[in-house]
Amino acid sequence: MDRVLRWLVWAMGIACVAIGAFHLVLGIASVPGEGSAGATVDSRERFYNAVFLGYGLAWIWAARQSPVPAKAVRALAGIFLLGGIGRLLSLAVHGPPQWFQVPLTVLELVLPPVYFWLADADERTPAATAER
Repeated sequence: MDRVLRWLVWAMGIACVAIGAFHLVLGIASVPGEGSAGATVDSRERFYNAVFLGYGLAWIWAARQSPVPAKAVRALAGIFLLGGIGRLLSLAVHGPPQWFQVPLTVLELVLPPVYFWLADADERTPAATAER
C-alpha cells in the first residue's frame, strides 16, 4: 500500500507540474473552447498556472519524503477537492462547461478520498515506524 501511495503522490505531482507549465506557457490558448479572452484573462491564466505548477512541486516534495507525510498528502488532496467543489459551483451558477472540464471535475472529486484513505500508508510501514 505504501508503494501505491508513493506512486500516486509522484504521479499527481508530475501531472500538476506538466499541466501548470503547459498553461503557463500557452496562456488562454491552452483552455479548450476559450479562444481569445484578452490580456487580463490571459494574465490571470498564466498566474494561476504558475501557482498550480508550484502545487505540483509540493506533491513531488511530499513524494520524496520518507515516510510520505500523511498531513501533507491530506492537505494537498483537500486543496484538489476544493478545486472540484469550485467547478461544481461554476456548473450551478453558469451551466455546463466545455466537455473536457467534466472529466476533470470527476477526477477532482473522486481522487481526494483515495488520497485521504491512503495518506498514512507509508507512515504505517514497519521501516517508517522503526525510523521514528
